[in-house]
Amino acid sequence: MIASYKAGGQLSLVFDACGRMNDNSLPAVGKEYSFKRESKVIMRRHCLSAAVEMASFRRLCEREPGMSVQEKILVIRHGAFGDLVQAAGALRDIRHHHSQAEIVLLTAPSFRKLMTRCPDIDRLLPDERAPFLDLRRFLALRRQLRAEGFSRIYDLQNSRRTSWYQRLIFAGLPWVGAVANRPAGISDREAYALQLAAAGVPAQHAASPDVSWMADDMGAYLGGAGVRPAYVVLIPGCAAKHQHKRWPYYADLARELIARGHEVVTVPGPDEIELCKTIPGKVLLHADQSFLNWFQLAGVIKGAAFVVGNDTGPSHVASCLGRPGLVLFGSHTSAAKTGILREDFCAIEVGDLKELPVAQVLEAVLSRLPVLQ
Repeated sequence: MIASYKAGGQLSLVFDACGRMNDNSLPAVGKEYSFKRESKVIMRRHCLSAAVEMASFRRLCEREPGMSVQEKILVIRHGAFGDLVQAAGALRDIRHHHSQAEIVLLTAPSFRKLMTRCPDIDRLLPDERAPFLDLRRFLALRRQLRAEGFSRIYDLQNSRRTSWYQRLIFAGLPWVGAVANRPAGISDREAYALQLAAAGVPAQHAASPDVSWMADDMGAYLGGAGVRPAYVVLIPGCAAKHQHKRWPYYADLARELIARGHEVVTVPGPDEIELCKTIPGKVLLHADQSFLNWFQLAGVIKGAAFVVGNDTGPSHVASCLGRPGLVLFGSHTSAAKTGILREDFCAIEVGDLKELPVAQVLEAVLSRLPVLQ
């Protein structure tokens, strides 16, 4: 990288012909750095480094059979929660294709605990996704990832950020990214299947993720909370910044279901406890009023007779656990595009969730709930 430092703290960056950055090529801040004087030397050094690294990679690929060198695979999927759930099938296919490899997931720090349980991942690396202009943090990440010695990268995030990672961190390594000319309207899980197939990876699970590994056994907890079998889980919340995704009539729906003899429960997240307390039925919390974790939430959902929710992570968990359910969508996106639809998991889509009447949702739920004796 050739850097020009100017008065006033402005920084302009020009990447070399190999698309690489040299951590040690930056001059001291405040000094003038001449493009004309230094560019040829730096570009020559970077291109030589790239050639050496490519030769090393070729030697790795050409080792004799039987030599004990473990393949190391990086998968990138930063989030969000529902997106990681939808990527579970692709992770399973990658694991089956690279059965003897160490598979490392680069993800957001907030999902480290969740994805540690995934049986198809050996290790996780957190990525805080610092701004690229925060050179100290970006170069630290670059050094860390390059030191790992990955032999192939699967980009399931397929974002502008990860395209820069390909150029600036992993130049020259096999990179499995989004297929060109992705068909319009398909879901991410369908796109993962195309992406893997194009790379020669059999995509047997990508289009139908299963997150049974996420669910704790909550039988004893539910019994202690007095929850009857064949209960209905309502998911009335979502991330606080996405209020437009929330259908506002869950309390009315709960009353109608309870009046017909159905058990109704909610499982609030940290910013949904007060909301769930306004909804008739049982609010599932710990004795100290703390909320259930991801694995306990999944365990409650796994035992449900039916799930009704907004377009949010727990609804995607229900879909990928094979539970029958109904998800409610406004105009923010289509249900098909999110990948949440399954044979037993359907959607109602409207232009404005505030205009979706309780009677329509109730009818859709009752038509699929078991008849109570």
